[in-house]
Amino acid sequence: MKTQTIDKSQLRIIFLGTPGFAVPTLEALIHHRYQVVAVITAPDRIGGRGRNKVIESAVKKYALQKGLKILQPPNLKNATFLDQLRKLNAHLQIIVAFRMLPEVVWNMPPLGTYNLHASLLPEYRGAAPINWAIINGDEYTGVTTFKLKHQIDTGNIAFQQKVEIQRSDYLDDVHDRLKDVGADLMIRTVDAICDGTLKLEEQDNEGITKAPKIYHEDCELDFSMKAFSLYNKVRGLSPYPAAWTHLGERKIKIYKAQYADHFHGKQSGIFITNGKDFLGILCTNGILFIEEIQMEGSRRMEVAMFLNGFGLKKNRLPFLLQIESPWQL
Repeated sequence: MKTQTIDKSQLRIIFLGTPGFAVPTLEALIHHRYQVVAVITAPDRIGGRGRNKVIESAVKKYALQKGLKILQPPNLKNATFLDQLRKLNAHLQIIVAFRMLPEVVWNMPPLGTYNLHASLLPEYRGAAPINWAIINGDEYTGVTTFKLKHQIDTGNIAFQQKVEIQRSDYLDDVHDRLKDVGADLMIRTVDAICDGTLKLEEQDNEGITKAPKIYHEDCELDFSMKAFSLYNKVRGLSPYPAAWTHLGERKIKIYKAQYADHFHGKQSGIFITNGKDFLGILCTNGILFIEEIQMEGSRRMEVAMFLNGFGLKKNRLPFLLQIESPWQL
């Protein structure tokens, strides 16, 4: 049974988001002629070489192009900001990849606040759902739109869409796929709100998994793990924050890799190379082959270029096991 319909042209929406993942949804709202009365995004920050460059969020850059009203509150509970918010008289708020909202903000509009989350809730509740789905070797993930309530990522579900994770996908691949699918799903959600057909469903308490924020120490590779698990970890952390380990006394980041299940009978963590075109790390029952690497203080490069520039022929890395083929082991 239909509920009351809403005139799309009269619907006033506030959009909250910061990174590139949020831009397609904002773009879709504008394309479908929804009235976005304000955009709330993160404050500008100072960065770049010499820390003299003003860095604006991806959402702000898009909003400026479209002439949208922009608010960048450092404190979401600030009285002045809350007063600005009330005066906008929004019916609905849409949030994509923004920080946690206080209840006074998400509960303000009469139609509520709807969020786009990059997982099939209740799976991967938390800050890093795409990373953890890849790290865990999942074959699929998805996007969910839901209505916010007090506990994070627990609100009633509007729509979900499943998305495949291919074995060769890295974080950027899945991220870009999900942001576009998610934009379409949010338009479907807002359309359903307007035409009175939206039916929310409570999340199932079974199958809850977590996707906590990833810290630097979480990115270190543990070579007592199997090769396939390490390969998934590299994929799920590339390009940022990137998996890392040590090559001798120098830290290296690994951006692309391949793996092989191969019993070698040697200690895990040993680097192997022919000094020309392959660099591998022995792990439990297998080898992780590095394809793109960045040594501390240097730039990201393909492994053949790295090996050529690192001077292995001059024995600068005596701790490497130098062999013509990894299958000699």
